[in-house]
Amino acid sequence: MREGWRRLLWPRLARALVSPPLTDAPPVPPEELVQALVARLEAAAQARLGRSLAIRQVDAGSCNGCELEMSAMQNVVYDLERFGLRFVASPRHADVLLVTGPLTRNMREALLRTAECTPEPRWVVAAGDCAVDGGIFKGSYAVEGGIEAALPVDLLIPGCPPTPAQLLEGMLALLEAQGGR
Repeated sequence: MREGWRRLLWPRLARALVSPPLTDAPPVPPEELVQALVARLEAAAQARLGRSLAIRQVDAGSCNGCELEMSAMQNVVYDLERFGLRFVASPRHADVLLVTGPLTRNMREALLRTAECTPEPRWVVAAGDCAVDGGIFKGSYAVEGGIEAALPVDLLIPGCPPTPAQLLEGMLALLEAQGGR
């Protein structure tokens, strides 16, 4: 009985080892959209800050769907750095707090401390449905709601999760809207 099982397993294993992976092709954003975003974002960031825009991402209790999309903003398809945007490790170097996930009771204090460490002028961006109003976690005993329950929010980017293009458009809209601030 055991030999028959091995005879069936080895051919399947050999085919799996030499066959290509079963993955979808990467999404290709329209080049004209990307170029338009690059031009607008560079102009707005230079006019507003005179340099690139530093982003500190804070996870306030998310499922990590939004974080995956933010990581995709740094891959070769979107290449965040060419837009003059970059993620920083310290809130002391940040211009923007990009907050994902619903505001959980356990993360409220950490979010408030991070905001205190971020120098003015700072912007707070709520990315994803959970950060906007609690999303699917709204009403849970562990969730206080959206990020506005703890901090004033300058920009809401809805979506579950928002795409990298939506996140980039949101950052651009924030810079353009705050030009006179």
